[in-house]
Amino acid sequence: MSNAASTSSGGRGRPRLEPRRRKGASAAEEILDAAAELFTTRGYAGTSTRMIAEAVGIRQASLYHHFATKDDILAALLEQTVSAALARARELAAADGPAIDRLCELVRFDADQLASARWNLGALYLLPELGADRFAEFRSARSELAVTYEQLAAHALGRPDDPLQYLPLRLVESVINLRSDNAIGGRGRPGRAEIVDAIVAATRRIVGG
Repeated sequence: MSNAASTSSGGRGRPRLEPRRRKGASAAEEILDAAAELFTTRGYAGTSTRMIAEAVGIRQASLYHHFATKDDILAALLEQTVSAALARARELAAADGPAIDRLCELVRFDADQLASARWNLGALYLLPELGADRFAEFRSARSELAVTYEQLAAHALGRPDDPLQYLPLRLVESVINLRSDNAIGGRGRPGRAEIVDAIVAATRRIVGG
């Protein structure tokens, strides 16, 4: 999404306070990694740009060199959760082959990227701040993704008004709650691949009969 991307700069900014300690190939990526951790553990309202800068090991002024506001950081993180899935959805919507197979491929791709992301950013989807104009582009992208899910499912069902078409995306987004509940991986818990396989299988049973 261009608005989020336009707020970051390729410039170097001011020197960091201490050696690099975050994941990322650039200062902007380090800022996003730190913000993702803080937003998903402390909450968006409970996180300041000063806290993000300190987590990266840079001055707050250097953070503003890459992102003008905290909302811009959030917008860039939200884009990461939807851009790849939407691009894949567009490809699959235009592809040939049985709708159920294309739907299941989208489900697998989307569920896996939600499950494998370093931080559980999908948990930010319910933030009240996302109703602001600043996040209209994200809402539009997420809406297009949902419609593609529904169209593929309705095609597979053979009934455009079947309410079952709304379930595949909800199954995929169950990954967000599973991660919040620490129900993926760990002792006695199914791993990421098992969860993704289960969601794909459930989609095929529900939609494909």
